[in-house]
Amino acid sequence: MPLSETDLFVDERRRLTGLAYRLTGSWADAEDVTQDAFTRWHTLPADERSEIRSPEAWLTTVAGRLCLDLLRSARVRRERYVGEWLPEPLPHEVAVTLSVLRAGDPADQVVRDESLSMAFLVMLESMTPAERVAFVLHDVFAYSFPEIAEVLQRSPAAARQLASSARRQLRTDGRPRGATADHAAAIRRLRLAWESGDIGGLVGLLDPDVTLVADGGGVVGAARRPVRGADAVARYFATIAEQAGGLTLREQTVNGRPGLVAERAGAPATVAAFEVDGGRIVRIWAMRNPDKLRLWRAA
Repeated sequence: MPLSETDLFVDERRRLTGLAYRLTGSWADAEDVTQDAFTRWHTLPADERSEIRSPEAWLTTVAGRLCLDLLRSARVRRERYVGEWLPEPLPHEVAVTLSVLRAGDPADQVVRDESLSMAFLVMLESMTPAERVAFVLHDVFAYSFPEIAEVLQRSPAAARQLASSARRQLRTDGRPRGATADHAAAIRRLRLAWESGDIGGLVGLLDPDVTLVADGGGVVGAARRPVRGADAVARYFATIAEQAGGLTLREQTVNGRPGLVAERAGAPATVAAFEVDGGRIVRIWAMRNPDKLRLWRAA
């Protein structure tokens, strides 16, 4: 029995939003893409809708093409963006809804979880829009290359080549490390050192080549360029502690990984995600742009 319009909306909304968020790195864009895809579905004449054998495939094709358009225009918009641009971080409750998409192989679930991590999303930014769509649809959502070709309006062979190119970039850049038991411990030690003003302790927790990227969007103060090196990053933390009094640090899950949220007067001021290797922090992504923290204010 075919799904009713209501059932289709409920079943597909989460999947489409999860796809669009992974592709665009923006929760607002993901919601807009999903709404636009359903609007186009509902405005189809009834006879045309009845002829569509797979509404799910039709909606995916529309959403994928909308994301392609957004990704192509994003490069122009980000040239005007003040400072570094980062994907919008997700609270635990939101990330969970986008992670469990369907029952299946546990290994597939690991891939879906990893694809929501900040490290993974940042890596996707180095790909072309077509590479990104081909890679995410195939490696994360398990679509076939003929299905992806329909989205990209290219041949299946071209879709396969785009996904392969994306994978080569991941191998070259270093695929994001999965969360381990020492990830949460490292974040806890960082919080304690930061709260106590222990600069030496901070330096000891950071990899010598650690990189911190902050996104203030030109709205609030943030480093305009990446901060590199343990000493420089530790000093950056110390400066924040001195200049931004009244902050409270909380350990919270960010995009499915242990992270930190700095609050002022109960409102989130910074959400930080981390990559940890060998017990040391190798990358930090700090979101300070209030426009990208709206989900955290509602959490």
